[in-house]
Parts: sequence; structure tokens; C-alpha cells
Amino acid sequence: MAVELKRDIYGRPESDSVEKVNLTEAFASFDEHWSPRLAGELNGQAVKLAKAGGEFVWHRHEDADELFLVFSGALRIELRDSADVTLQEGEFVIVPRGVEHRPVAEDEAEILLFEPPETRNTGNVETEQTRTGRETVD
Repeated sequence: MAVELKRDIYGRPESDSVEKVNLTEAFASFDEHWSPRLAGELNGQAVKLAKAGGEFVWHRHEDADELFLVFSGALRIELRDSADVTLQEGEFVIVPRGVEHRPVAEDEAEILLFEPPETRNTGNVETEQTRTGRETVD
């Protein structure tokens, strides 16, 4: 199930492009943990899908808020300067720009991320988990 977004000459999604995404099929199309896939874009924001497993790296995004929505499983967002937030299926949290955080999934979780398209998954740090490409769901 490839998501092909029509683009204008500037690379922006065309406004008349209407694409349905089946989340169950999209998540089934990849296995890697912490490797977000672009599922769509709207109003300057990317909708990314990721599978989470274990601990991710502590990081922050200086210029972008980040929304985590749990589709399946559970996700804990650890925060350096405040209480952790645990999300169950159907719940989301917005981590404000500049807030250091670390997502953790004890068991595999399927999550949606809403953030600017250029947002690097590891924010201000570079690790083996950093993904810079714009991989799409299959």
C-alpha cells in the first residue's frame, strides 16, 4: 500500500490529492523500531508512523512541538523536568519544543507522530537511531 503524494513544482503536496491510509496495513508494511515512515502531510505538518520498542534516546526538538498518538500498545514519555506520561491506545500527548524527552515502549507499540516534515527523530542528538530520510509507508 504505497502512499504516493502528488506534489507541485515546489515539492509540496497538491491540495486536490486525496489519499486514504489504512493504519493496520501501513504498520504491517515495516518492522523496524524507531524508524518513522511518512504517511501523509497537511498544513505544513507530517503524519509519521513508527513502531516503538525499548528505550529511545533522550533528545529535544528546539524548533518543533511533537505529538505522539498511540495506535496500539502503550508508550511512556519520560521527561527530564516533570512527571512521565504513559499513553495507552487512543491517547496522545504533545511535547512542547525544547522539552527533553525519551519515548519508551516496554512491549512493541505502534504510534503516530505529528510534526514538521524536516523534524529529525533524534532531535538535537546524533546516534545510530537517527533517521534523516523521508521513507514512506509501503
